[in-house]
Amino acid sequence: MTFNSLDDFSPIFIVGNSRSGTTLFSRILGNSASVFAFDELHFFEQLWSPDSSSENSSREQSLKLAARLLNIQRNSYFTKKDHSEYIEEAQSVIEDLPELSPSYLVFASFLQYESRRNGKHRPCEQTPRNVLYIREILDLYPEARIINIVRDPRDILLSQKRKWRRASQADNIPKSEAFRSWVNYHPFTISKLWDTNIRAAERFRGDSRVYFLRFEDLLSKPELTVRDICEFINIPFESELLEVPQIGSSSEMDQPENKGLNTNRLEGWRKGDLSSTELFICQTSNKESMKRYSYEMELVGINVITLTLSFLFFPIKLILSLLLNLNRMKNIRESIRRRLA
Repeated sequence: MTFNSLDDFSPIFIVGNSRSGTTLFSRILGNSASVFAFDELHFFEQLWSPDSSSENSSREQSLKLAARLLNIQRNSYFTKKDHSEYIEEAQSVIEDLPELSPSYLVFASFLQYESRRNGKHRPCEQTPRNVLYIREILDLYPEARIINIVRDPRDILLSQKRKWRRASQADNIPKSEAFRSWVNYHPFTISKLWDTNIRAAERFRGDSRVYFLRFEDLLSKPELTVRDICEFINIPFESELLEVPQIGSSSEMDQPENKGLNTNRLEGWRKGDLSSTELFICQTSNKESMKRYSYEMELVGINVITLTLSFLFFPIKLILSLLLNLNRMKNIRESIRRRLA
């Protein structure tokens, strides 16, 4: 399980808005004989920042980083344990790295180590917020391939609105995470982030290493879409790729015994519980980007009272959200700047 160099390192990164289908598509690729699908690792932004990119870490620092990554992958991002339990195994992750190595090289070695430990050679990482770090990923890993998933912002809004309920019912997610999800939800915040992420990815529209995928196309023509992406990342298409369990939806119960893509998730917002105020805020905030991706606007009425109340509560939720997310940012100023860009 030696790590040679970045020359033959070709990871896959699935990025996009949260609740856009990144996990689903990671499961699809994970069915490949060559691709190992990771959980959300949150390396970029939380464990790495641009200002530390060229800094070399000591052997001890590299060891701790490798142990933290092993901890996250083995126990999930939300239920990770004391990373010291993985210090011994972390030695195997970094054993072939130079005594002083930058953290992004430690990350690459970890991805390759864990993939090979699972009998595969192509790592696939699917942290949605990496959409804000496409430039850095391509600069650090020139052979990487990025799949950017775009989903109707109204479905994103609905899923985010329901996310805290699902989190509160899950045994492997702390109740504090359910509360954080509830605080994070505001129609304007979610709408603004959707547009920010869309525009961040659009800067790489002409880069041959970045693939733009509409979630709706994946559900409506799955085989054609997945075949095209398999060609993009240079792996053979297999019909088994589409045999994924129907789990993870914020609007339906998990049905792991049912395999395949659930087309009920198309335009779920039409059947959901978004108010006219939420729809108005979402569509008004994202009009141009929605048009670019062929999401048709819906005519909705305006309730002046609920619209006013929504914006009155916005500063309160924004401040609370910032406070609850501080520990998820290695460089707070840089993280906020990217979200406001």
